[in-house]
Amino acid sequence: MRVLIDACVLYPTVMREVVLGCAREGLFEARWSARILEEWARATVKLGAGQEVIARGEIAALSAIFPNAIVPEHHGLQARLWLPDPDDVHVLAAAVAGSCDAIMTLNAKDFPGSILAEEGVFRVNPDAFLRGLLEEAPDQVRGVADGVLAKANRLSEREWEMRALMKKARLPRFGKALVAKSL
Repeated sequence: MRVLIDACVLYPTVMREVVLGCAREGLFEARWSARILEEWARATVKLGAGQEVIARGEIAALSAIFPNAIVPEHHGLQARLWLPDPDDVHVLAAAVAGSCDAIMTLNAKDFPGSILAEEGVFRVNPDAFLRGLLEEAPDQVRGVADGVLAKANRLSEREWEMRALMKKARLPRFGKALVAKSL
């Protein structure tokens, strides 16, 4: 499955690490556009000085890890598409241009399923998507999640538990499923 990942999924670190960790495992093909990456980088400015530089470094690293993920801009395609928020049309255009099956976003309101279906694309929420991957490939997904948890514990001033970390990352049901699978 080829999935276009919206900036709102790339921007939170833990969510991005889990989602892209699953892509590195070959569980799906990740796609994005230069504009989506730019939105991510600009969003980090509100976190403080130097955060945009860090984000741009992470973006450069992702470009090396996922060399085929970038979808070129298609302005002609954007002109014929419509979404409730005109600022999101570029995301749908990238999904169509990249022959993506789905758009992964937290923004359900601005990506109505009926409009996406007309373009042969559907919307996936990262929490539900990751739960589905956990069902399909439990060992691989568990390995990714364990790695993200270990990294969070190395970098954090506090000790995280899996469910709490995933809940903070806006992946509450995925975190619950991870804990249930380990019992």
